[in-house]
Amino acid sequence: MTAHERSFHLGAFIWGVGHHGAAWRHPDTDLKGFTDFNFYKQIAEKAEAAKFDMIFFADRLAISDRYENRFDATLTFIPPVRLEPVSLLGALGAVTEKIGLAATASTSYNEPFTLARKFASLDHLTEGRIAWNIVTSTNDGEALNHNREQHFEHSERYARAKEFLEVVTSLWDSWEDDAIVLDQETPLFADPKKVHYLDHEGEWFQVRGPLNIPRPPQGHPIKIQAGSSPTGRDFAAASADVIFTAQPTLEKAQDFYQDIQQRLIKAGRPQGSLKIMPGVMPIIGSTPQEAKEKADYLEQLVDPIAGLALLSDSMNHDLSQYPLDGPLPPLTEIRGNQSRFKLVQALAEKEQLTLRDLGKRFGGTRSHRLLIGTPEEIAVNLQTWFLSEAADGFNIMPPYLPGGFTEFTDEVVPILQDLGLFRQDYHGSTLRDHLGLAKPANKFLQQKTV
Repeated sequence: MTAHERSFHLGAFIWGVGHHGAAWRHPDTDLKGFTDFNFYKQIAEKAEAAKFDMIFFADRLAISDRYENRFDATLTFIPPVRLEPVSLLGALGAVTEKIGLAATASTSYNEPFTLARKFASLDHLTEGRIAWNIVTSTNDGEALNHNREQHFEHSERYARAKEFLEVVTSLWDSWEDDAIVLDQETPLFADPKKVHYLDHEGEWFQVRGPLNIPRPPQGHPIKIQAGSSPTGRDFAAASADVIFTAQPTLEKAQDFYQDIQQRLIKAGRPQGSLKIMPGVMPIIGSTPQEAKEKADYLEQLVDPIAGLALLSDSMNHDLSQYPLDGPLPPLTEIRGNQSRFKLVQALAEKEQLTLRDLGKRFGGTRSHRLLIGTPEEIAVNLQTWFLSEAADGFNIMPPYLPGGFTEFTDEVVPILQDLGLFRQDYHGSTLRDHLGLAKPANKFLQQKTV
């Protein structure tokens, strides 16, 4: 598939009041936004007006207390509150019409039937605009909130995730698309031959089914995956529709892109069936100098402890035990986010960063790409990555909200549209339409025809 045959995609990745580690300290940040529905409503409406494919909300099932194993050490630096994102999608679905709505939900600390039902319900209520970001969770804090003493090992959580996803998609398929008859005379509500029990008995789950809601409008809500370890890449290539990734350079992004294409082939899937959308944090100025000054101002607001707390949380490893002005120790095994740790480790080694330096750096971007420049420079940079087959689009991570996002939608998106890169309007109504992805076949219908 050539660049001319591909479509350019944009997601708005919303995290609290901004992705930068100093977002909540920025004077232009709306501090009511953490729990204020109108804050999220305005951002969703802004993203929809700019014709974004989707707006995406991440999640954690614990506060960031891995550093010193207590949250009061970092409470000054990291606001610990986040709305539960699946609930938020329901509210935003009522005030938007076209934009896709994505939320994170963990396969480690949910039950397949409950999750399948929630996302199917939302997909019906929004007429096909829902996406599920599939995560395996990262740390012991989440485990301790869910009746476990420590988090699953890396191989365990992916084995559980694979079976979890199999059950969820089977539940979505348990009603065939034309199962509902609604014949009041017979009477017959649904054709019993087109509603299926799962009778699933696996290593992790026993689920009878069927789901007590018809098949979602998209067949399956869009499935997003963010793991970049070899296991995570295989998992995404086998079953995801979108992969979010942190790629610091064009060359590494191109390598990642080609690696995913090869894994797609091995999984028996065509090119273009998995959209690759790296995260990027744009800091925009009317001149290069103004953009740099904005970035420098944000950086000076970051406390290194805040960054190390976030990194400890991601790694599932307490970094407070090492000297602040010493190097990152040569850790060979961690039980948290392995792909993100490898990025951090490579950066620390390359630039000879102390933990204090690393805290500053990670607190700013969490290893995602920082793009500093004028609207024109940023638009051309995104175009270059797309045409170079380093990405199918981008997950835009505003450094602070709402201003950091408004600048992108008002100043960068029109340039992308003028370049003929990004849509002027929606050409469909579902998120699958926006992404150019086909509705998946129903597994039970396929079994009938075999």
